[in-house]
Order: sequence, then C-alpha cells, then structure tokens
Amino acid sequence: MSIQILLEFDLMVVATKNGIYAPSSPRENMCLKLNMILTQYVDTLSQRMKYHIGYPTNMHYEHHAILAPLLQFSLNNCGYPFTQSPVDFHSKDFEVAVLDWFAQLWEIDKDEYWGYITSGELHSSGILYASKDSHYSIFKAARLYRMELETINTLVNGEIDYEDLRSKLLVNKNKPAIININIGTTFKGAIDDRDFVIQTLENCGYSNNRYYIHCDAALFGLILPFIRHAKKITLKKPIGSISISGHKFLGCPMPCGIQITRKSYVSSLSKIEYINSTDATISGSRNGLTPIFLWYCLSTEGHARLQQDSKICIENARYLKDRLLEAGISAMLNEFSITVVFERPCDHKFIRRWNLCYLRGMAHVVVMPGITRETIDSFFKDLMQERNKWYQDAKALPPCLADDFGTQNCMCSDNKMHN
Repeated sequence: MSIQILLEFDLMVVATKNGIYAPSSPRENMCLKLNMILTQYVDTLSQRMKYHIGYPTNMHYEHHAILAPLLQFSLNNCGYPFTQSPVDFHSKDFEVAVLDWFAQLWEIDKDEYWGYITSGELHSSGILYASKDSHYSIFKAARLYRMELETINTLVNGEIDYEDLRSKLLVNKNKPAIININIGTTFKGAIDDRDFVIQTLENCGYSNNRYYIHCDAALFGLILPFIRHAKKITLKKPIGSISISGHKFLGCPMPCGIQITRKSYVSSLSKIEYINSTDATISGSRNGLTPIFLWYCLSTEGHARLQQDSKICIENARYLKDRLLEAGISAMLNEFSITVVFERPCDHKFIRRWNLCYLRGMAHVVVMPGITRETIDSFFKDLMQERNKWYQDAKALPPCLADDFGTQNCMCSDNKMHN
C-alpha cells in the first residue's frame, strides 16, 4: 500500500469533482488536502481488508460509528484500576467491568484477582521456561528484565516438548521456575497441555510455591472456552496468570491486552500522591478508550455470539486445510486451531497481496471472524493459478515440509511415493 502524503500546503487551488475550488485561506487549503489524503487512505484500507488473512486481527466489527464520539475526549486510566481517578476523564468503571467478565470466565473470585487492560506484561524472578515457538515478546521481555531463560524445544506440531522441559527442570531444580504455556502458538496455533506441564513440575519435585505458570492465550483465550471438548482455561488450577489480546479474536481498533493474575502475587502497590492512587502497572498512563471498546464488544457479542464465531472459524479453517490437501498442497491444522499452515508461496508479490505471514518454507492463514468461505475460495483459486506458473517446469518441485509439520501433512513427491 503506497500513499503519497503531501507536506507542502502552499498551493491555493484544489481540484474537486465539481471543478476547481479556490480556498479562501491557506488553512482551508491545508484542511482540504488533509481530508483528501485521509479519504484515500481509508479507501485503500477498506479495499485491502478482504486480503488480510495472514495475521490474527478481527477487523469486522460494527461499533466504530457508535463509539466515534468518544474520540473527542482524552481518557487516561492512570494507576490502579480499582481506585477512582482524581479527574473525571477516565473509564475505570468500564475497565473493571471487563476484568470482572474475564475473571468469571477463568473462574476466579472477584476478591482474589488483580489485573488491568494494557499492552505491558507482569514479570517475576526465577528461571523463565518458554518453548521456541512462543511469541517473540516473551524473549524480548526476558532480555529487558535480565531474566535467566531456558528455551524449550517443540514437537513437530509446535507444542512444547514435554521431555525437554522435564530434563531442563531437573537440571535447574534448585531455582524457582516460571513457565510460559502457549494456548495457541504464534505460527502453528499449537496448544500446550496445561495439565501435563503441571504434572511434569510435580514429578520433578517442584512444590506449588516454587513455580509460576503464565498462560499466553492471546488469540485462543476467547475460542477454547466456547468449544465443546476443549480443555477449560481456569484459575482453579495452579496457574498464576492468563493474558489475552483484545484486538485479535474479539476485535478492537487499538492493540491491547487483558491481564489477570492472583491478588496474592501483587505486593508492590505503591501510593502515588500525584495521581491519588496506588499503582503497580508498568505504563502508568493507560488508554481509557480501550476498555470502553472491549466492554461494548463483550456486551453486544455475549457468550452465544462468541461461541458461534469460534465454531464458524474452526469449521472454515478445516475447510481451507482440506482444500489444500486435496489439491496436493502440504498443509496442517492443530486441533481446536484456526491457524492453517501450508507451503510457502514462491512469489513474494502473492505473499504481500494476501498479507501472509511466513517462516522458512511455511506460510499460514489465520481464519478470523469475517473471513468467509467466499474469501477462502478466492484465495485458493488465486493460489492455484499462481502455483501452476511456479511449478510449470517439471524440474521445479514443491518443498518437502515433513520436518516442519510431519510426514502425514507433507504432500511432496518423496512422501507421496512412500505413502
């Protein structure tokens, strides 16, 4: 997407649909140019929405017109969410309502949890264990906080390698463990077995007070609770915290996260006289618009709509995977996942057109709400047409991806002969 943004505002004549219009002042001329640029930008984004299938962002929400008037206010949820601000321009009541909603979803009593809506993370001391398929922000946080880090291998589907975790826990048995569990890895959409991780810790001799488990449920945290037979995400188990992204499956125009932890873990609440509030947040000032958008989404969607969206997305992901495999294209899809991984297209223009995310010889589509079967069919048709060009030479062959996501999902010529 390329838009030339004009920085010179000294031209006095502007072309319009009805002819030439001469503004009465330089400022009016500038405003006309700015409006033209923004209109073009909105048009471009609107046209590109149907091609946005490679990253987990739900942009098919309908609340922008209703909530737009709030943009005239500067809302700052500074400090502790559960104390009122000394000024009127905040949305802490909405923030607490959102936190209460997730506390109920994750089965923790109102007086036992602590949390806030933010883009930051909580941190603790000890050795951090995270699988190599964890989100890159986990490793970035470890560097920033100078935490000791153990990177755990993964199984071929992207799930944490439990045997590798066990061996590294035993080596570091004299130090507390902080475990990052992925409820949907970034690229393959793999779900770590929370019960098995807890059992592994206990088998390695770690008592409850010597480990802390964080569940990164950025995308799948609003899918799994509404899918029959999926393991429940619950703080009734010895889990320290859960986080999800508000802008992913739910849909919020501002990148944001919801963090819930146990109140007993938060001991560094300092009273800040300047804002007349206690504060243990990292950022201090926080976007006050975000909680209102999240509150409105949760209120209008409800459990029934979230369940429906989750079911449709999983069904559409299976539909895409089946179409790829039937066409002889290597593809995989984890159970309860909406992330379809397949062989990376050869042409970077094709990747860019469909906003695909790629890693080595793989690419993926994240089947979000709003990605219909019509969109999937359009993508598939485009892929097949281009693929015929890429492999029209008999010597050009699709890559073998057996090592990346298993022989059963790899459709290369070698695997076809063996099967």
